[in-house]
Amino acid sequence: MAQGALAEGQLNIYNFGLYTPPELLERFSEAYDVEVSLTEFAANEEAIARIQAGGHGLDVVLVSGYFIPAYLDQGLLMESRPNEMENFGNIAPEWASITGDPERAYTVPWVWGTTGVMVNTGLYDGDINTAAIFLDPPEALRGTINLVPSMNDVIDMTLRYIGAEPCTSDREALSAARDLLTSAREHWASIDYASFEKFVNEDLNASVFWSGAAGRIREANPDFAYGWPETGYIQWMDNMAILADATNVENARLFLNFIMDPENAALISNYTRYGNGISGSDAYMDAGLLDSPELQVPEALQGAAIDQQLCAPEVQELYTRIWTELTR
Repeated sequence: MAQGALAEGQLNIYNFGLYTPPELLERFSEAYDVEVSLTEFAANEEAIARIQAGGHGLDVVLVSGYFIPAYLDQGLLMESRPNEMENFGNIAPEWASITGDPERAYTVPWVWGTTGVMVNTGLYDGDINTAAIFLDPPEALRGTINLVPSMNDVIDMTLRYIGAEPCTSDREALSAARDLLTSAREHWASIDYASFEKFVNEDLNASVFWSGAAGRIREANPDFAYGWPETGYIQWMDNMAILADATNVENARLFLNFIMDPENAALISNYTRYGNGISGSDAYMDAGLLDSPELQVPEALQGAAIDQQLCAPEVQELYTRIWTELTR
């Protein structure tokens, strides 16, 4: 693990909840004599709203790939040039350029994964590679289904299920998606960032869910399995970036370089159960993680992936109207 001179001072990190290995922060703190604080958030929308308000005192932020343009359009990220950092060469070729940051001038990989469905196969033994799990729920699962409140992911998967394309401006398709979600809602228990315990204890038995989180639940309750809807599931990468108004800029640069080290990237994967995009990290990852079912998209379904995205503003507004109606 590469280390530089002791940096001293502070580093304030802003990340999703249950997404930051304590051991990673301890290693960084010890390596550079930096005091690290972690603040957690639940959604990209929550994070950007706090940063827009200013006065946050944060240095680095987790940004999902599809949200990078929103940050850049408002000048909220520093052009920190990770592509010139010592460990940049460790990024796997397929992740060295991403849609929102093609030159990696602002961001470095944190983890990658997919959004699909998770099902208790002890209760339901039918096909789980389908969005019908939440859009036309099987009788065995009704009343115990959750949706994570990821608006774009849910609506994109619904549009694909009815034969339309994500981010369409076709009002008929959007109305059909809205009607399908509204009719299915009566069979759901919640739209929530539900605790893992609710699944492990089988209070909830299905969900629109993230691959790594599904892996953590499966490890606690082997009846749960992860599915990739054949009509379309979401693929994404979450990234770390330095905020334009960061106070501890040099420590933030050290941190971005630090998480591109294979051993440190493996720590992140071992904790979150997602892939990380850093070559050489496999050697440090938990036995079985690379072969975990949540990271192995069936070959026949690989072409069904939908890149996570924000739509054009006018379409995004329609998505928001649908979501507001669905969640009120």
